[in-house]
Amino acid sequence: CAPGDRVCRRTGSTGPRQPAVAVVRTRGANAMRRQGAFTLIEVLVALAVFGVLSAMAYMTLGQTLSNSDMLTERMDRLQAIQRTVNYISNELLQAAPRSIRADLGQAQPALRSSFAADFALELTHNGWPNSAGVPRSTQQRTAYRIEDDELIRYHWNVLDRTVNNIPVATILLDDIESLTFRFLLDNGDWTDQWPPIAAGAASDSTLLPRAVELTLVLPDEGEISRVVVVSP
Repeated sequence: CAPGDRVCRRTGSTGPRQPAVAVVRTRGANAMRRQGAFTLIEVLVALAVFGVLSAMAYMTLGQTLSNSDMLTERMDRLQAIQRTVNYISNELLQAAPRSIRADLGQAQPALRSSFAADFALELTHNGWPNSAGVPRSTQQRTAYRIEDDELIRYHWNVLDRTVNNIPVATILLDDIESLTFRFLLDNGDWTDQWPPIAAGAASDSTLLPRAVELTLVLPDEGEISRVVVVSP
């Protein structure tokens, strides 16, 4: 343009410059898109890392649940053992010198235990709750024996029973090997059966030992013993 011209016109063609600018803008947009996206390798690596972490989390959760189940089973087992020992101990502690009449009318001592008997232990004890106020005795006749590796507790609703009085059976403990008892005499000796074989002792049906030692043998816990002092 001349210095005095009021209108200045460009000479030459400006057409070729526009495509160049368009090309530059297109390349810039493609570069930005490449910077904001993930490549296939990056996606595969991320999936592999996520898979490894998921597998580790699943294994940890499975081990935790398994440990929880084992702990629950262990606690249930210990509670069952403790409940069984408490049942027998409390009844021995409250043993009563009350003989009974059995199914066929034969007399049985207040406490009875021998290898030839039907039960490992049979006794009369005090402390049978009567919250309903039923007209009955607070003394109860109970018995224990092992059937098919299960310790079963029997009790009768009457003391002097007949063949029509069916005992109520309750499973106290399973997976048990043996249940044995020893009885302390007045002279300090121990005997494996009651009433003892000593002269005159078998004829006294109300005789009670000074103490009783009960021994549970379990395949998972071994031998568990407890000595219970019988109330005079």
